[in-house]
Amino acid sequence: MKNPEIFEKTYTDYWQKLNAFSYTMTQDKDLAQNIVQDVFIDLWERKDDLNINAIEPYLFRAVKNQIFKHYQNNRFDKTIMEDKFEDYIIDNFSSIDPELMDLLYSLLDKLPEKRKEVLLMYKFQDMSIDQIADELGISKQTVKNQISSALKQLREGLKDLAWLAPIIFFKQNF
Repeated sequence: MKNPEIFEKTYTDYWQKLNAFSYTMTQDKDLAQNIVQDVFIDLWERKDDLNINAIEPYLFRAVKNQIFKHYQNNRFDKTIMEDKFEDYIIDNFSSIDPELMDLLYSLLDKLPEKRKEVLLMYKFQDMSIDQIADELGISKQTVKNQISSALKQLREGLKDLAWLAPIIFFKQNF
């Protein structure tokens, strides 16, 4: 990355994808652009020290970390961003690479039956918490607890691979 032409090509190739990803996470156009810009500035400033084997995963992870860092510095609840990230992965489930989809199905299959049913109703059938509670004859709090537990279990299973989903999604849509 020491070569200015390679840096410029990387910037040109990834700016739009990273900005879209950052905006998805922040829902703030200016903040999203600033975060991506900061990642590229940091990349250029540290070009002599970095040894990056795969630039795309590195950039997406750097953007995600920069977003979390921004919200941490501003005393924002990091779990809100983690939930947005999980929602982003789940919302784009149909656009995910078949291998990652197999992993997600495998993780879904490991969920207890009731938890899986609640999550599928909530995320894939777009049912509200009230609707799920009525349909299953359980309290709203139980529905919320089941969704939270399911997402926590999925997060654990995806913690090492979660950064792949947006990369695969953006490859297919740009």
